[in-house]
Amino acid sequence: MGRLSRAELQEHNRARVLDAARNEFTERGFPGAKVDAIAGRAGLTRGAVYSNFPGKRALYFAVLADLAERDHEPPHPEPPHAEPGRTAPEALGALARAWAGELPLVDADTGGRHGSPRLGRDLMSEVLSEERIRRPFAQLMKLDAILLGLALEELRPPDAPPARLVRTAEAVLTTLHGASQMADAAPGFIEPFNVVSACERLAGLDLRDTWPPPHLPYIPRARPADEPWSPPPATDAVRGTPARLADDGVVAILGLHRLEAAEEAVRAAPPGATVTAVLVTGEPAELLPLARLAVAGLCGCLRRAFPPSAWPRLQVVYDASGALARAAGVPAVSDGTEAAVRIEGGRIVARADGRGACHAAAATEDATRSGHAHREGSRPS
Repeated sequence: MGRLSRAELQEHNRARVLDAARNEFTERGFPGAKVDAIAGRAGLTRGAVYSNFPGKRALYFAVLADLAERDHEPPHPEPPHAEPGRTAPEALGALARAWAGELPLVDADTGGRHGSPRLGRDLMSEVLSEERIRRPFAQLMKLDAILLGLALEELRPPDAPPARLVRTAEAVLTTLHGASQMADAAPGFIEPFNVVSACERLAGLDLRDTWPPPHLPYIPRARPADEPWSPPPATDAVRGTPARLADDGVVAILGLHRLEAAEEAVRAAPPGATVTAVLVTGEPAELLPLARLAVAGLCGCLRRAFPPSAWPRLQVVYDASGALARAAGVPAVSDGTEAAVRIEGGRIVARADGRGACHAAAATEDATRSGHAHREGSRPS
């Protein structure tokens, strides 16, 4: 074997650290795990561990995220009974069965989500430990609810009136996450049939959900543009396939404090437009693995429970390096970033920045017409 390049060696060492950390966290739990022990298991120095991960919690989130994505990597082999639902109750029942199938239902030290319940049982305590973790996690739960709500809306009967179902999705996720916590805290307490039955019935609950109109005086105006659009390749975390970034539509650059704004782009975009939420953060080494974990946990089950025709049209992409944000003309990002561009014909034809940017870029028509006019006028006769 030839000598590894620097990038290949770094990737190789990262994989060794993750494998060692998974074993350490499984055996000792998060509180008892030691970075020195992880380094020893990996055959590396403590400094080599920290060169790949800024701390033990970042490493913990990365281990859980890798396992969640691996467990739900498409195509996923399905048991014979796990067919996608064709109605909202059927789909929610299938979603709950997929979720409950990964819980430790009898012995908290065998089986369970993320490969071992002991491995994942300290997740919530780490989320609760600091506001800088809690706030992004809350927004990630909002994003999960938006994705699930959009999928439920696709299963409405043809003669049903339009209705927002994000609140229903929030109730379902509350039930499922509560089941996860109880399965860890009180093994044997959870009865899977009851969880499935409750989620099925939530489909028929009228929660008076509506989409509030934006506060127009506070929405920034989209600015016409005529710029090249050459995004780097990326993966859509919702489908587990290459993201369709060249499609006409809206690309929203969202910090982890502004994820709920993705719904504004979806609701305002014209039918058929592709909407992509590009997730960015000021702390990618620690917080993007948390985002990957939250989205993979839901979307892996969603892909098994909903037919492809009902998968939400919202794409989710992680931008750890900031390359996609820079391609959209956003050179610096933080957890509070909200910026959006409108893509047509492979070019950026409008852009908006600040709170309300997603709605502005998605809803704008004058900007795109102006952009087209500018291009037409600039062509030589």
